[in-house]
Amino acid sequence: MRERTAVRLPGELLARAKRKAAAEGRTVTSLIEECLRLVTGEDRKAAHATRVLPPTSKATGGLRPGVDLTRFSDIQGMDDLDAMERSNRFE
Repeated sequence: MRERTAVRLPGELLARAKRKAAAEGRTVTSLIEECLRLVTGEDRKAAHATRVLPPTSKATGGLRPGVDLTRFSDIQGMDDLDAMERSNRFE
């Protein structure tokens, strides 16, 4: 059974809780419930507690030898070489 209660919180803490809840797409109530479950040692987790991470790149590699990222001409030259390689494939 769910019950209503009033809780007095510092304004800044409540504002941070609202921002966190909004960022996670959930309510402040569910956030407070999860925190209370953690503090009281209850094993059951809230349904929204599972966090889904965005996909990350699995790309490997890096810069080609001799490329200096502090020199724009090197970067532009690498782009030109890549463009030439791509155009040569279609000939």
